[in-house]
Amino acid sequence: MSATQLPDVVLWSIPAFVLLTVLEVVGYRLHPDEDAAGYTVKDTATSITMGLGSLVFDALWKIPIVAVYTAVYELTPLRVPVLWWTIPLMLLVQDFFYYWSHRGHHVVRILWACHVVHHSSRNFNFSTALRQPWTSLTVWPFYLPMVALGVHPAALAFCTSANLVYQFWVHTERVGKLPRPLEFVLNTPSHHRVHHASQGGYLDRNFGGILIVWDRLFGSFVPEGERPVYGLTKNIGTYNPLRVATHEYAAIARDLKSARDWRERAGRILRGPGWSPAPAVTATGPAPGTDARGGVTATERAA
Repeated sequence: MSATQLPDVVLWSIPAFVLLTVLEVVGYRLHPDEDAAGYTVKDTATSITMGLGSLVFDALWKIPIVAVYTAVYELTPLRVPVLWWTIPLMLLVQDFFYYWSHRGHHVVRILWACHVVHHSSRNFNFSTALRQPWTSLTVWPFYLPMVALGVHPAALAFCTSANLVYQFWVHTERVGKLPRPLEFVLNTPSHHRVHHASQGGYLDRNFGGILIVWDRLFGSFVPEGERPVYGLTKNIGTYNPLRVATHEYAAIARDLKSARDWRERAGRILRGPGWSPAPAVTATGPAPGTDARGGVTATERAA
């Protein structure tokens, strides 16, 4: 089999997405959970709109990305054949790089500005999985090593799509904890609820796509304990898709405009979402406009 013959798993999965969503909605109607947010019309409409918009923008971003990947693939002498036993290996390696891409998009603010879209809903259901960014051009560099090692760009696209399809089902509160062997190895709804939570102990945890073992290996795993509170630590309070897609970029622009020097500007872009420079300290205490700990008030971040 050639890489270009691999199926479009996202397209084939659309009926399953629709069926699972309908079943989840019916489940909430028949068996309401007063502790769960369930579905709301405006929130669901925003998530679906963001998902449809991401399809359009991803098609545009794909043009330069495929060009770069193809150039790298043609330059490398390595070739990974598409065989029954290499496909699982490619999925494993892609999941490893997905972990680091996902983690990077939480700890570097300019990357977070893209990923924050997915965390902006205060609900957690199958429609939340559809709330995807429109600026995913920031993701492609994390997978360059795979192409450089001889993975065909079409095979990489298949692995990325398979990872995305897997993650659809973990966006639900209707599934409790699975048997311990599965919870130990796989990313599950329980693990992903932690990832979407806004409590301090849950922030920046459980980045895995298909496997949770990467989080266990690299110290970012936290099990589900207290009930998660979903959304951002400072919610944006809008269902406007354009604002949802761009609000963190606008916040970065405001911070850059008020920055005191180039070092602060670099920090506002490349450091964490909650980063702020150390303020000037006077004889009477912290400079005006700082909090009690001496930190300049900064845009708050999300789970």
